Amino acid sequence: MVEDVKTENKEIDVQKLMEQYDSESRIRRPLGIAAIIISIIAISFSAFQFYTGGFGLLLALKQRAFHLAFTLCLAFLVYPGSKKSFDKNKNKIPFMDIVLAVLGAGVCYYLVAFYDAMVIRSGLPTTLDLIVGGLTIILVLEATRRIIGSALPIVVTVFLLYSYFGQIMPGFFAHRGYSLERIIEHLYSGTEGIFGIPLGVSASFVFLFILFGAVLNKTGMGKFFIDVSMAVAGHTTGGPAKVAVIASGFMGSINGSSVANTVTTGSFTIPLMKSIGYRKDFAGAVEAAASTGGQILPPVMGAAAFVMAEFLGIPYIRIAAAAVIPAVIYYIAVMTMVHLEACKYGLKGLPKEQLPKLGKVVKARGHLIIPILGLVYLLVRGYTPLFSAFWAIVMSLAISMVKSETRLNLKKLGEAFEDGAKSALVVAVACACDGMVVGAVTLTGLGLKIANGLVMLGGGNLMLTLFFTMIASILLGMGLPTTAKYIILSIMAAPALVDLGVQPLAAHLFILYFGVIADLTPPVAVAAYAGAGISGGNSMKTGFIAVRLAVAGFMIPYLFALDPGLLFINSTIGHTLLLVVTALAGVLALGAAAGGYLLDHVKIFERVILIISALALLTPGLLTDGVGIVLLAGVLISQKMRISKKAELA
Repeated sequence: MVEDVKTENKEIDVQKLMEQYDSESRIRRPLGIAAIIISIIAISFSAFQFYTGGFGLLLALKQRAFHLAFTLCLAFLVYPGSKKSFDKNKNKIPFMDIVLAVLGAGVCYYLVAFYDAMVIRSGLPTTLDLIVGGLTIILVLEATRRIIGSALPIVVTVFLLYSYFGQIMPGFFAHRGYSLERIIEHLYSGTEGIFGIPLGVSASFVFLFILFGAVLNKTGMGKFFIDVSMAVAGHTTGGPAKVAVIASGFMGSINGSSVANTVTTGSFTIPLMKSIGYRKDFAGAVEAAASTGGQILPPVMGAAAFVMAEFLGIPYIRIAAAAVIPAVIYYIAVMTMVHLEACKYGLKGLPKEQLPKLGKVVKARGHLIIPILGLVYLLVRGYTPLFSAFWAIVMSLAISMVKSETRLNLKKLGEAFEDGAKSALVVAVACACDGMVVGAVTLTGLGLKIANGLVMLGGGNLMLTLFFTMIASILLGMGLPTTAKYIILSIMAAPALVDLGVQPLAAHLFILYFGVIADLTPPVAVAAYAGAGISGGNSMKTGFIAVRLAVAGFMIPYLFALDPGLLFINSTIGHTLLLVVTALAGVLALGAAAGGYLLDHVKIFERVILIISALALLTPGLLTDGVGIVLLAGVLISQKMRISKKAELA
């Protein structure tokens, strides 16, 4: 059966699916000298980042300027101006795009070349400074549109217009308004706009973590994850779906892209799920829900987590440690839903003789896990993410040499560096674009106004404010990548939550969770639609099933926002364990209610009781926990008695 699925996989064009559902993967593949030039630029980009990461970053503005220069140059050479032009010719770079690539590198190098002079005349830009700054803003917006889509450039444009027309804004949105020259100077000449903290994070350790993932991928880590998952869970009830959850969690923890993870892992797991009887809509949804969770799963998580560390001024390992329990609960919830679905329809696992043996898998590729363990060790010991990522890459290169099948020769190493640079473009342009949003907010004071407005809208009620923040996160998430939506909401919504007593880390993780969940939420459920593209299912149905599978992701953020003990904040070990147990029980009740199956098919009145039980268990407090446990136990006993009665009658 596994061999049949492998044969079927050959018919799945992974790259074509990526291009269809993920604009970030819609890249040109020119031939001849153009391909060589792009490869050289991309490899040089990775080499620059790797070298400065290991031997010392440049001055902040110069490091970020070089980073953006490489980014804009590659963006215009690799990404087409429209899907129509891409479909028409994937192998040719128009002359105008070459001009834009040179301009993109030039406007950034201008900052480096005239750095000393611009520092001296800070606040008094020349006409040339303003022209170059204006060009930079336009080029960043266009590069972002090509890579991510129109949504983020539109959001940024609205903020820029707000900065200019502030004096005619209504009510508390009004401000003095700023001249075009002042806006350009603020966004370009310093570290308050394009070259601000978001791009600084991208230009330092985020790039190295992306490169780390690219190097691991070339060593065959993806195959190792899938084989381990198959060996561990393939034979269990509904095994292939559990394989999808485990493998996608592993991949997502070092990948951070919902769509890429869905397509690469799903090209194997989705046909496998269908082969044992899972409905195609459900199979696509399982992969999407599992892949999306990778952005909240340590040790690497998504790029937004690194930006969060900078915004909060805390070590990244603190965020990763806080995210562990909620992420594990999320994956247990998805696994529970998958198991209950398999029980509901009597789906079995795969025969053990058709599965890889865990011992052989570990023996063949188990050494590849050492760089990940090394990364975690360095972070736990208190080393910076930059230092840790650099040495994790070095470890990956060294460890790959142990076995011939994982060894990276110069060709594979070059491909890894090229892939890493191209994968980093989406984060870099999103961070540069979001820097303009941050710049506009700091210039106009909009962040404080929005925070006050959210508190007023919620009437000072924490639950209402959390709800409005959730809706804003999901709505923004429908058109923006996770990093971009996190940055925007962190400066506008997070302060409102903190004002109402939510711990800062819990407030920022709350926003991140719902930004991630947006990848599953129709009508723009990009990860779910990618899963449907592989399974052949209906996109909307797959999206709604994915939301049902990820329903715990909608509840967990409320739990840690109301009681941060789940994040190891102001909590004893006993209290945190109690929160974990009640959260898991709540997830079980919620999964049974959503899927319509626990020990037996759930009746309508049992579904109502299970929903009440889940809400009670996911609300902090001993009284609510007790009520939730009693209700869940009541349904379990009722179903057990019903099953026994059926057995006697049979």
